[in-house]
Amino acid sequence: MPHEQVLVIDAGTTGIRALVIDRNSREVGRAYTEFPQYHPGPGRVEQNAEEIWQATRLVVRRTLEETGLAAADIAAIGITNQRATTVVWDRATGDAVAPAIVWQDTRTAALADELRPEWGDRVYARTGWTLAPVYSSLSLRWLLDNHSGARDRAQAGELAFGTIDSWLIHKLTGGRVHAISASNASVTGSYDLVTDGWHEEWLAALGLPLSLFPEVRDDSGDLGHTDADAVGAEIPIASAVADQQSALFAEHCWEPGEVKSTHGTGTFLDMNVGPEPVISSSGLSSLIAWRIDGETTYALEGYAAVTGAAIQWLRDGAELVQSADETEALARSVKDNGGVYFVPALTGLSAPYWDANARGTIFGISPSTKRAHLVRATLEGIVYSMRDFLDTMAIDAGHPIRTIRADGGASRNDFLLEFQADVLGVEVVRPANIEATALGAAYLAGLAVGLWETREACFVGIEADRTFTPTMSSDERKRLYSNWQRAIERSRGWLE
Repeated sequence: MPHEQVLVIDAGTTGIRALVIDRNSREVGRAYTEFPQYHPGPGRVEQNAEEIWQATRLVVRRTLEETGLAAADIAAIGITNQRATTVVWDRATGDAVAPAIVWQDTRTAALADELRPEWGDRVYARTGWTLAPVYSSLSLRWLLDNHSGARDRAQAGELAFGTIDSWLIHKLTGGRVHAISASNASVTGSYDLVTDGWHEEWLAALGLPLSLFPEVRDDSGDLGHTDADAVGAEIPIASAVADQQSALFAEHCWEPGEVKSTHGTGTFLDMNVGPEPVISSSGLSSLIAWRIDGETTYALEGYAAVTGAAIQWLRDGAELVQSADETEALARSVKDNGGVYFVPALTGLSAPYWDANARGTIFGISPSTKRAHLVRATLEGIVYSMRDFLDTMAIDAGHPIRTIRADGGASRNDFLLEFQADVLGVEVVRPANIEATALGAAYLAGLAVGLWETREACFVGIEADRTFTPTMSSDERKRLYSNWQRAIERSRGWLE
């Protein structure tokens, strides 16, 4: 029926989806397309923002066609997106002025190293993010320094900066709105959690005019209305939420201490820590989980940048498998990893090491090593990457972790979740619908326009698919993880 559906735009790192979710939390239509990544040099990962926008229009049109709905039938649009990717556009024309720098890019590693002695502790204490290439502010500085005339144009107020949510809001509203959601703002490495605004001292040190930066708005609420020319009707944009925080909301992690893991391009472990930010003592990231009606919920996060992407590498780079679906059977075809450990640091190590100079390494290869051992070691490496920050998160937040709710594409792999339960020593629950990032944006949009009156109403009929419980002995858990730690140390600083 008209006005009982939410349209979600889910802009991932390698592709974009549009989904229609009805008031019973059922998906009634979807479309997906990929867009290119460009690698113009070592450590560089770029995208064409215009290609992302055209992909968005394509999947929205296809989804509406599939469902038989008109754009005017949609109650609201929700956006969820890859985080920290940097886009700069011309305010007058609305066109991007340079390739977007993707969150995986490491071109600013030397700049981060240069700034860290003076600014590392200072910005971490205020933004909650370790000074690293993932900072959007560092990518923005690079763009202004390396594109002819960009700095002068920025100083003159002619340019606008945003992350992917900002870019899509800008395009959807016909250029009328320059905004970013609170959850996305907190992941730029530019947002001051203490003053609850852009970290002006830090931006001034980088030479970044405040006029470049978007207005920070609630994740659920008024983010503008679409231009009729963009999608066919004027529709309220009622949510914009960073992908991991969206999944945290969709996984019903609404109370302090509740945790989810998302296995996508990277693997992310997020914990709700309540209404006050917690600045980690050991390199985890502090962020805004969501802001609703001006009230903020905060989270702690650890992430490994390359995990699901390592499975893609097995398929597309090493050509050891033809599809990701093969990996579970291959991993089970051998009794253990055969002493093989794969550190999937293809673009460096993230939390808690923050080593942009690390690179992917495989240890323990012997004459008896088979393809299956390499595949199994890749899946195991995803879990070890989580273990690196699990204990730290519990200590920093003051909440023991007993259960983790798992989502993301790779969570369909039973072997992966069994190993996750074993090595982390916790219960792992997989929901029936693992598309948590899209559901979170749908719920936040629907709540804003009254499609659901309460949070609990969103979850009617939503059940768990399977629960995985640990069976590994404590001694075996310690032995395996000790070997992983040796492998990590040998992978660090390779580019140096």
